[in-house]
This record gives sequence, C-alpha cells and structure tokens, in this order.
Amino acid sequence: MSNTFYVTTPIYYVNDAPHIGHSYTTIAADVLARYNRTAGRDVYFLTGTDEHGIKMVKAASEKTLSPKELADINAPHFKSLWEELNITNSDFIRTTQPRHIKRVQEMVRRLVDRGEIFLGKYEGWYDEGQEEYVTETTAKENDYKSAINGKPLVKYSEENWFFRLTKWTPKLIAHIEANPDFIQPAARRNEVLSKLRIGVDDLCVSRRKEKLPWGIEMPNDNNHVVYVWIDALSNYINALGLIEVGDEYDGKFAKYWPASVHLIGKDILWFHAVYWPCILMALDIPLPKTVFAHGWWTSNGRKMSKSLGNFVNRETIEKYCLDYHRDVYRYYLLRAVTFGGDGDFSADMFKQIYNTELANGVGNLLSRTIKMISKYFDGRIPAAGPAVEQAAAVEKAATELTQIADELMAHCAFSKYTDNVMALVTATNTFIDQTEPFRLAKDESQKPRLATIMNTCAQAVRIVLQYLAPFMPEKTAQGLATLGCRTGELGKFGELPAGTAVNPGEPLFMRKQ
Repeated sequence: MSNTFYVTTPIYYVNDAPHIGHSYTTIAADVLARYNRTAGRDVYFLTGTDEHGIKMVKAASEKTLSPKELADINAPHFKSLWEELNITNSDFIRTTQPRHIKRVQEMVRRLVDRGEIFLGKYEGWYDEGQEEYVTETTAKENDYKSAINGKPLVKYSEENWFFRLTKWTPKLIAHIEANPDFIQPAARRNEVLSKLRIGVDDLCVSRRKEKLPWGIEMPNDNNHVVYVWIDALSNYINALGLIEVGDEYDGKFAKYWPASVHLIGKDILWFHAVYWPCILMALDIPLPKTVFAHGWWTSNGRKMSKSLGNFVNRETIEKYCLDYHRDVYRYYLLRAVTFGGDGDFSADMFKQIYNTELANGVGNLLSRTIKMISKYFDGRIPAAGPAVEQAAAVEKAATELTQIADELMAHCAFSKYTDNVMALVTATNTFIDQTEPFRLAKDESQKPRLATIMNTCAQAVRIVLQYLAPFMPEKTAQGLATLGCRTGELGKFGELPAGTAVNPGEPLFMRKQ
C-alpha cells in the first residue's frame, strides 16, 4: 500500500434523514481511515451530501419548502450523526457549495471542448428514484418499473446533452479485466462486465431547466442544468481541488488522487464503475484504485419499512449507542455480515455478539489479565521467564493477525479481520484455562513460569486492543490505558515492555441480560 490513502463514501441524498445504510458505509470508511492512519499512512477521508435533482424538488414541494431550504435542514443531520458515531472525516462536501459548483461547470466545459459532450435527443424511460435513464430492454424486463424501488418508470422525450460513453467502454472493459481489484467484490465485477459486454448507450448529462429548475447550470447552454450523476460523481475530485478554477481550493489536496477506495452501496455500482471511470478517462485523469460495493440491510429477516416499524433510523441508532455504546454499534455493523453481502439487523444477534465476543471475550480477557498481574506481580507486567509450551498457540494467533491485517483491510474484509482478532482472544483465554496461573501462584517455585504466562497474556491483550481500535476507538483506548499502553499505534507481539504498570479500572463491557 502506498503512503497516501484516500477513502470516500458516496455523497448522501438529503431528501430524508440518515439511517443504518448511511451509517454502515460511513463507519466502514472510518475504520479504513483509522487503520491506515495507525499504520502510518497519510489519510484523507471524504464524505458529504448530494443536494440537486428531481427527488429534492419533489421532497421539498411535499414539505412546502424550496430544495435549498430542505437541503439546509437535512445536511446537518448527517454531519451531526457522524459526530455522534465518532467519524473522523477530513472533509464534508455539499454539492450546493460554490467550490463544487464551479468545478462541475469547469469539468463540463473541458468535456465540451474535447468533443466528449454533444447535443442529442433522448426518447425512452426514466427512473425518477434513481435519476437514471433506462433502456427499453431493461424497462421491459422489470415490467416498466424501477428495479430498485418498484415505482413506475416515466416516459421522456427531450433534447439533451450527452457524454460519449460508448467511446470509452472498450477501454474500461480492458481496464477492469487487467485490474481484478478495480471492482470489488468479485461478483459485482462480473455483473458490470456482463452488462458492459451487452452494450451501453451514450450518457445523458443534462436536463432542461423547465423540467428540472434545481441544479447546476450547463456552462455551454443556460437552458439546461447538469444531470445529477456527473454533478454528484465529480465531488471526489472537486473536494481535492483537482479541477482548478482559480480559487483557494485549487490543487490543495491533489496528492491524494487517485482514490484508494470508493465505498458505495450496490445500487449505485453502475454509476461508479462505468460512468465515473469513463468520464475520468475522457479527462485524462487517473482512475480510482477500487470501487467497493456493499450490500443492503434487512431487519429481523424482512425488508426495512417505516410502516412495518422495523426501520433502523437515526433514533434507533442512537438508542443502541446509548444502551450499549457507540463503539459497540460500530463493531456490530462490520462484524455481523461479510462486507459486500447483504445483512440482517437483529436485536438478538446484536446482544449475542456483544455478550459472547465483547463481554465474555475481550472484556473478560483484559479483566482477568489485569487482576492476575495486579495480584501476583504487584501491578507490573513481569518479564517472561522460561518458555511455556502452550504459549506458542497464542503467539501464532497474534502473528497471523498482524501479518494479514493490511491485506484484509485492503479488501474491506472486516469480518475476516475480526475473525482473526477473536481467534487471538480465544487462544489467549484457552491458554489461561490450560496453564491455570491461579494454581501456579500458590507455589513460589512456579513464579518464573507464572511470569511467562502473564507476560504472554499482556502481550496478547495489547495486540487485541490495538487491532480493534479502528472499530472501537474509545473502548480500546480505555482498555489500553489499564494495560499501561498508548493508543494510536500498531505493534507486534512481544513489544510491550516488562515492568509496565497496569491500572485496574471499570470493566470494558458489562454483560447484558
């Protein structure tokens, strides 16, 4: 991995308040950002809000507000939830900000100058929910309804500006085939390739103002506004000042491009894996390294719905954070499902993971280690004595974790990463049960062996907490403090100095009944 790391979330649509899906992507991005900072990389983490388009016009109209008024009400809800979830984003971009608007217009201007955008006529079907034009074949396959929300498609016929998407798709196919990690997971990559090989149409990039008065004006035609996807997608480079327009943002963070990973939901994969790279190729801008599309959440085995009362909204998120801790909510989302697949949010599963892995696992291991060091070695981590055979399994689990962590994070394999952490927790708790330090403490002649056992446990607990820190920054900082360690660094097994004073404190995780 290079020394810079640039991670993005999609910019979230502000026609409604944030929910579990938004928090899922953002927490995943935050975990990647925290891990890479701790690994010594120069990290930039971008999130923000998408505020133009027909959905905003309709949502605002229903509330008798202007689109800008609705955006100004809802955008702060996202910012404040990220603060509540301890998200460490470097920037928060809004598509109504002048820095973004000016760069969208400059991008379109450059594409026009290069002959990549032309005036044409569109006749066909339009998915208003996705703000996407749909081919006749796709429309027919879905009974002329949206494949995402099931609402009827709308028939459109109008003159618009188009991007020459078909010109760039052969080059895109070659890039995807030559770079297996460009689209992840592999199943999504295969979906995109299959669809590309069937063929695509040129991309409509404008709407007439009388049909969509809320948007960024086309720089070459004041009767049109920029269609939402070219507007929204460009945020990833606009925030860096990569498109220069003569303001204070020009080139300010350009060193972070290309993005290390765009994290998105699977419903917007096509736009990020096809439209976006083709636009970048037309501008001679390097492509992002990875586009990773994760799955959707259900609740208790059913599709989330406000009418069913199983929608995990902001209030539900806040309740879990209050009842357990915000770190526990962060951990659960990335632990309970393979990132890339669909997941089910369950109160029972939430409690089970909390009690089994955090209270009985991590918390219990830390507690018993601190208590025994305090009792048997006057509160200081002893130097290791003669080798203890069973300690090999602990050191092996720790080494496997530290050696594979970078690779797993690079592939957003959060559940496998935490599998390795929990394997170390299990190995260490088993080690304690096998070696019975509480029995050895009764025999002074066994003190050297006891010292090795307690040193091994302390080393293991340190690794566990350090490698869980991106998921649970506050709880692990608390645990490391009791172990006499600093936060904000990764380490190898055996690096915790003998003689370090431990500081017994409150249990990290109290078991829930």
